[in-house]
Amino acid sequence: MKKKLSMVDLPVVFIAIPLLIASSYISGVEGTIGVNYGTVANNLPHPVRAAHFLLESTIINRVRIYDTNPDIIKAFAHTGIAVTVNIPNNQISSLAKLNNAKEWLKTNIVPHVPATNIVRILVGNEVVSTGDKLTVDNLVPAMQAIRTALVGVSLDRLIKVSTPHSLGILSTSSPPSAGKFRQEYENQFLKPILGFLKATGSPFLINPYPFFGCSKDTLDYALFRTNSKVLDENTKLTYTNMLDAQLDAVHSALKLIHFDDIEIVIAETGWPSKGEPGQLGVDVGTAAEYNTKLMQHVTSGVGTPLMPNRTFETYIFGLFNENLKPGPTSERNFGLFQPDMSPVYDIGILRKKANLNYPSSPTPVVVGVPIVPEPNRNSGRRWCLPKPEANDENLQKNIDYVCGLGIDCRPIQEGGACFFPDTVRAHAAYAMNAYYQATGGNGYDCDFAQTAVTTISNPSYGECIY
Repeated sequence: MKKKLSMVDLPVVFIAIPLLIASSYISGVEGTIGVNYGTVANNLPHPVRAAHFLLESTIINRVRIYDTNPDIIKAFAHTGIAVTVNIPNNQISSLAKLNNAKEWLKTNIVPHVPATNIVRILVGNEVVSTGDKLTVDNLVPAMQAIRTALVGVSLDRLIKVSTPHSLGILSTSSPPSAGKFRQEYENQFLKPILGFLKATGSPFLINPYPFFGCSKDTLDYALFRTNSKVLDENTKLTYTNMLDAQLDAVHSALKLIHFDDIEIVIAETGWPSKGEPGQLGVDVGTAAEYNTKLMQHVTSGVGTPLMPNRTFETYIFGLFNENLKPGPTSERNFGLFQPDMSPVYDIGILRKKANLNYPSSPTPVVVGVPIVPEPNRNSGRRWCLPKPEANDENLQKNIDYVCGLGIDCRPIQEGGACFFPDTVRAHAAYAMNAYYQATGGNGYDCDFAQTAVTTISNPSYGECIY
C-alpha cells in the first residue's frame, strides 16, 4: 500500500457462502459448469465483448483459456468469473527452471490478480499422451516450479496447479471397475503428478469425450438415453451412460495406486454440431442433447456408480466455433455459440437480461458503521468494484475516503486476509465495496466519481471475503 489506512475498532462479521447465479433452467449448474474458450479462429469477438457476454447473458461462471493472452485475462477483470489459464506444451521445458517460472508468473499472472479471478494454472494439455519425452520429463518439475513461484508471491492458496490428461493414459477402461493406467506412464510420470496434486490440494483433470468413443451401436449410451444400460460384471453395477463409465474407469485406476481421494475435474467434453455429410450423430440436435444432459447429470448430485452422491466441475468444449482449427469439419464446430455470439443451439444457459449496472453520478451517504452479513448473500446481492480504466491515483483517493470514514479497513492492512496482492487496485476494490455494503448497497453509493461499477459476481477469494 502507498498510504497508511485509517482504522476503527469495530467488529466485522462475514459469512462465506459460494456465489450461485440464479437459473430457472438447470438446477445446480452455476457452481460447476464452465466453458473452454478456444481462439483458433479469425472471426471471434473482442475478448471484452466475449467476457461481458458470458457475464451478462449466460449463467456460466467459469472459463478456461489455452494460453495466457493478456487481453483475454484483462477482459475478465472484475467479472468474478473463475479463470483457468494454460501453459502451452512448448513452454513446459523452459519453465522447469525456477527462475524462468518466477519470471513467467511475474509477467503473466501477478499483474492480473485479484482483478481477474485466476483460480488455476494448467501446465500443458494431454502432455503424458504426446510421447514427447523431453516435455513429459519436464512436466512435474515445471509444475513444481510454478507452485514454488506462487508460494513466493503468496498466491499458492488462491491459484492451484494441475495438468489435463486424455483417456489415452488408461490401458484398460472396460469394465469401469478394471480401469488401469498404462504401465509405461504410471510409475515414471503419473505417480509423481498425483503425489504433487495430493500434496497441494489440486484436482486431477481429465478430458473424456463420449463422442470420440462411441459407434453406431453405442450412440444412445453416449447420449445419456434411457434405453441404454451396461452391466459391470465385477461390481454388478449398471451404467446408463458412457461418461460415467469413463469417469469410473479413471477412478478405478486412481484407486489401484491409492490416489482415489483426489478430486476429478472434467477439463474438456463436448459434442460437435456439424460434421462430414452423412456422419452419424453429428448435428445440432444431437449436440444440444449431449450438452444439455451433460449439465443436468454432472450437477445433479447423483454422481457415478463408483462415485455416488457428488457433482463434477465440468468444462464444456467450447465457447465458440473456431473456423481455423485443422482436421475434419467437426473440429471446427464444437462451439456453443457462433462468433457473433448467437447460440448454435439452446441448452438453457442464456439469461433474460443483463446483469451489470453502471450507476449515474450519486450523492454519497457518509456513514461509519461496520459491515454486517445479510441473511442470504445470494439473493440479489451486488458488489462494488473499480472500473478497469480507473487509475491508481483516483483509487487511492477512494481508499483514503472510505477508511477515513471509520469503515473497517483492517482486512487490507498488512497481515489482513485481503492484504495480498499488495496493490492499490486490489485494496481499493475491498474498500469501495465495504463502503457500498455499509451504506445499504444502493446503486448511487457505487460511483466514486465514476470510477466504480456494481456486479452480481462475488469477488471474494481465499480467506478474503467481500
